[in-house]
Amino acid sequence: MQADFRKIFQLIKEIIKLPKVTIRFTGYTDNSKENYLSTYRYFTKPHRLKLFKNKTLGVALIDLTNFSNFDEYYKSINGKNSAAYYSRKALRRKYKFIEIDRNDFIDDIYEINTSKPIRQGRKMAKNYLIKVEKYKDEDNYRYFGVINDKGKLVAYCSIGFYGEFAVIVNLLGHAKYLNDGIMYLMMVEFNKIMFNEYKEKGYKYIMYDTYFGANEGLKMFKRKLGYKPYKVEWKWEN
Repeated sequence: MQADFRKIFQLIKEIIKLPKVTIRFTGYTDNSKENYLSTYRYFTKPHRLKLFKNKTLGVALIDLTNFSNFDEYYKSINGKNSAAYYSRKALRRKYKFIEIDRNDFIDDIYEINTSKPIRQGRKMAKNYLIKVEKYKDEDNYRYFGVINDKGKLVAYCSIGFYGEFAVIVNLLGHAKYLNDGIMYLMMVEFNKIMFNEYKEKGYKYIMYDTYFGANEGLKMFKRKLGYKPYKVEWKWEN
């Protein structure tokens, strides 16, 4: 009982100290507006605890404006057993980061999804266990992957772009290859795209869900990549 009370008290202290940012949904087109709206509504709907909105407390963000360029960011995640270290490990093992058409990798994606029955302490959602025969792309999304030297897809991610921020929607790797650093390679290389292509377009943040509720392994993964928790006020811009 006392341990639970201490955990709650510590969580409240962390929430109080969180820096606050305002992030806008902006730049949608006729084709992307529906996806923008559904994401905005999901982020701002009441949380199941009813005390705050769904994606507003402890949101895991990389603030691109804290770095002048990708090289400066890379230095901040470098060192022994760092995100940069494991990314280089994957490169040494001949993995490659690419942009993908998911329909070119139907079998590989299904194999990735079913390679591990439990992730982050939870059973895989049922929709991941059903083989998708054809993927439909969203206009404001891009899709990336990591392939091995035989061209096999071993990890993939789906990224949504919303004017001031990009959000990691799906990020999955094949259980057999996780120790090779493939997930760090994926995220480091994607972050390079954000600095080199999107920062000058007005993008300020990369979002990877929240810290609260994540297990320690996932929190460590986010910390190594430079994510920090924030309070976020989401704004819809017409």
